[in-house]
Amino acid sequence: MAVVKYNRVVLKLSGEALGGNSFGICPEVVGKIATEIKSVMRLGVEVAIVVGGGNIWRGATGSAKGMDRTTADYMGMLATVLNALALQDALEGRGVATRVQTAIEMRQIAEPYIRRRAVRHLEKGRVVIFASGTGNPYFSTDTTAALRALEIEANVILMAKRGVDGVYSSDPRVHQDAIRYDTISYIDVLNQNLGVMDSTATSLCMDNGIPIIVFDFDQAGSIEKAICGEKIGTFVGGEQCD
Repeated sequence: MAVVKYNRVVLKLSGEALGGNSFGICPEVVGKIATEIKSVMRLGVEVAIVVGGGNIWRGATGSAKGMDRTTADYMGMLATVLNALALQDALEGRGVATRVQTAIEMRQIAEPYIRRRAVRHLEKGRVVIFASGTGNPYFSTDTTAALRALEIEANVILMAKRGVDGVYSSDPRVHQDAIRYDTISYIDVLNQNLGVMDSTATSLCMDNGIPIIVFDFDQAGSIEKAICGEKIGTFVGGEQCD
């Protein structure tokens, strides 16, 4: 059995990751993600997931088109709940016990977010999916991932990207001379505005020493490789990263 480096992780999934290449939720892609998660659960890893909602609605986009920003952001939070329920269904269909916790209460379909309950679920071997962001407008799901990782004392944040195998000096799809980093510090991510996470989330990770691994989850087994500490993607951390 593989040797695990990180025992409790927060997996950050964008809404676009669940949508495949189109609007909405792609059951095949969600199923693939669920299968990958199931494969790491057998290693005894405690997995929490933060999902975005960009495949359904993005608050910043609505705001840019004239909608009230607060209303647009709340709509985006509700979109994350749809994604969370789809992922829960896929996981439980594969025999993985799962709980959805939302920052906005909707007790008929999910638990309210309670930190101690979330930790207890993890200790019992259940996947916990955090939905509705932080429950507040103007905060991204990147910030949610950083905040929840701190609250549940996760060892690392896994930033799963589609078709992007790490952090680059510029967009590799536009600039052929873009350089991929194996490791990079938080401060360099902020100073170079590299877009790994938004600046609030990156600063939160930096201030509290939570490492981030950015990798392409389209590669089979990538989540397990990241959890086991294999060289994959880009490691974002302090000066101690190597």
